[in-house]
Amino acid sequence: MIVELHAKSDVGRVRRGNEDNFLVLELSKEQTWTATDGAAAPQGLSSFELGDKGLVLVVSDGMGGALAGDVASRMAVDSVREMIMGNNSEAGCDQDTPLVDCLKSATVYANRAIHHKSQEDSRCAGMGATFTGAAVHGDLLDLVQVGDSRGYIIRKDQIRLATKDQSLVQQLVDVGQISEAEAETHMFRNVILQALGAQGDITPVTGRIRLRRGDTLLLCSDGLSGKLRAHHLENILQSTEDLAKACDELIVEANNRGSADNITVILARFSGDELAEPASDRITIELPALEEEDKTLDDTYDPDTEPH
Repeated sequence: MIVELHAKSDVGRVRRGNEDNFLVLELSKEQTWTATDGAAAPQGLSSFELGDKGLVLVVSDGMGGALAGDVASRMAVDSVREMIMGNNSEAGCDQDTPLVDCLKSATVYANRAIHHKSQEDSRCAGMGATFTGAAVHGDLLDLVQVGDSRGYIIRKDQIRLATKDQSLVQQLVDVGQISEAEAETHMFRNVILQALGAQGDITPVTGRIRLRRGDTLLLCSDGLSGKLRAHHLENILQSTEDLAKACDELIVEANNRGSADNITVILARFSGDELAEPASDRITIELPALEEEDKTLDDTYDPDTEPH
């Protein structure tokens, strides 16, 4: 399978510093790229054949004020990188562990590391970070979610929100107390229910998608998704094949629409004979038995009524 990808993190037009971060981790070649490494992708990571060990992609949005948010998001991506690559003897992943299980364990480990840091260092008190991670192995894409950064899948002419915000307004929408339109301007729209470091324990939410030829994955912080609806994202992505240009255009458009936050985007396109052709643009996301039973999200989806 061939993977084309690009990532970019932008401070935006309001914030003084950038509290977002991202991680690209190609395990077979042990190549990594984070926002703190610089804007240019390391050689060999813009387009490559996916190895047997797989690929991990992460977007993390830090919070906590001053420099604490930057510390939290950096710890999130660094902890996950160290654990998955086996550089952490305390919590390394076994070679036989499925990549998604390794990513979940790494997420839990990152949470504990950030929580401990926030308790022992007064400068980092109250810090936390969202976490949206993707583990790609073979034709399977597994998503791991904590907070309200997002993952979208674009297949042919369809875009699908593949994650669900762990936020107060989303919970209110789910129980019918407010509408999705009201959620967009609700006074508590920025309140999230889970974040790395906020508590000693977390429960990451996972989902699985079977990739098809030509699928594109978009991971982003809410600096992007808070300003651009799904059809805006799709229009930009359909307008250019160049992922680096698409990242630039997404960020420019979010800033033009008044985004007051940092903006981070990862785009990854999957192709190759190993992937089946999509029978349609319908996308199924499988959810594990997190509560009472296995569930599969309905294929019918209106991108303009997604939760915000």
